[in-house]
Amino acid sequence: MMTPAIDPVALADLSARFSGALLSPNDPGYDDARRIHNGMIDRRPALIARCRGTADVVDVVTLARRQGLELAVRGGGHSLAGHAVCDGGVMCDLSLMKGVYVDPARLTVRAQGGVTWRELNRETQAHGLAVTGGVISTTGIAGLTLGGGLGWLMGKHGLALDNLLSAEVVTSAGDKLKASQDEDADLFWALRGGGGNFGVVSSFEYRLHPLGPVTSGLVAHPVARARDVLRVFRDAAQSAPDDLTLFGGLLHAPDGSGTRLAAIVACHSGALAEGETMLSQIKTFGAPVLDTIGRTSYEATNMMLDAGFPRGALAYWKSTFLAELSDTAIDTLISAFADCPSPMSSLIVEQFHGAAARVGIGDTAFPHRRRAFNLLINSEWLDSADNARNIAWARRAYDAMRPHSAGASYVNYMSHDERENPAEVAYGPNLPRLRALKSRYDPSNLFHLNHNIRPDP
Repeated sequence: MMTPAIDPVALADLSARFSGALLSPNDPGYDDARRIHNGMIDRRPALIARCRGTADVVDVVTLARRQGLELAVRGGGHSLAGHAVCDGGVMCDLSLMKGVYVDPARLTVRAQGGVTWRELNRETQAHGLAVTGGVISTTGIAGLTLGGGLGWLMGKHGLALDNLLSAEVVTSAGDKLKASQDEDADLFWALRGGGGNFGVVSSFEYRLHPLGPVTSGLVAHPVARARDVLRVFRDAAQSAPDDLTLFGGLLHAPDGSGTRLAAIVACHSGALAEGETMLSQIKTFGAPVLDTIGRTSYEATNMMLDAGFPRGALAYWKSTFLAELSDTAIDTLISAFADCPSPMSSLIVEQFHGAAARVGIGDTAFPHRRRAFNLLINSEWLDSADNARNIAWARRAYDAMRPHSAGASYVNYMSHDERENPAEVAYGPNLPRLRALKSRYDPSNLFHLNHNIRPDP
């Protein structure tokens, strides 16, 4: 797509009142600012607008609309699919917008759109409070919340989006709206799962929950025991209370040796004594080669997998909810992992249950509301010469698991080269309402650099 050049008069007008920083390709800091977490993405915007506040966001959106420019929106910068950066257009960069304001009396927190979960957790845990965040602390709150928000507290408190109380949104028309259950309720519904399709969210307000130390960590066994490990995981997950969230996985040892392991990752957010008792079954099963489960903080829990997802690594993901985690599905996962070409890649099965599964399908835009297992095929490597074979492995693993798929996918786990229609598998029965709301709030599809919901014709 050919993007028009930015009109110098319009750019000078923006520069005269902009509170943040405007970076062109020859400016110092431009190359670092255009880089996002996924090293596969290498794009060069004509302008990076590093916003300081909502007024900056309004001006950037207005410039892009009036000039007919491609517009990408960057929050925390993970953006697996690469939508946070474009070639030749404008990147609306929120990464300098780091304000976090905790109200311990009201049990709420308001945070700007550039905040990461590590930053939010640090401020809320200073008051003994928390909200469901991601499982990787470097993830931005914006993208994770707008797409869903799976995390360690989802069984007890629901997804990140289920804890969203309000959002400040800049629409394609340049209007600044507050969306909540009481104001612009339709927009609020769409934001909770509809991704970045409806505007730039400059700040988020969440409900908080009291939370002290938790019991969490990982147990790992040699991959030869994978069948038994994944069965133990499945059975424990099926009977788990809301306080307990479990992931099962096939992965490589964190020491870089390439040793293949079968693991169970756990977080119990209830009483510590209960957590120790409940997780004893997992800790005492077999003879694990690694056991880190114990009493720790929620902050540390959200950081425990960070090393497996380093900034700059090349990544391609596939994902699907499973109809069930049958013995046959487990065997298929094991076979697929045996073919894995990179010592950084993994197959992760996430438990989806409790409060997150007790919300109606149509209550939010996020439709995946039944007890289930979500499969993440994480293909990750360092050398671009290996792109083709690592992408091919992820696709082979995904195709092998198709017979076990529930035909639905988590939008935050979709890569940049999907063969399915991403909107259909991400939004299912909620897609018609989302398209109608897209027509109301973004009829020209200015916000199309996402897993796009097209306006009704």
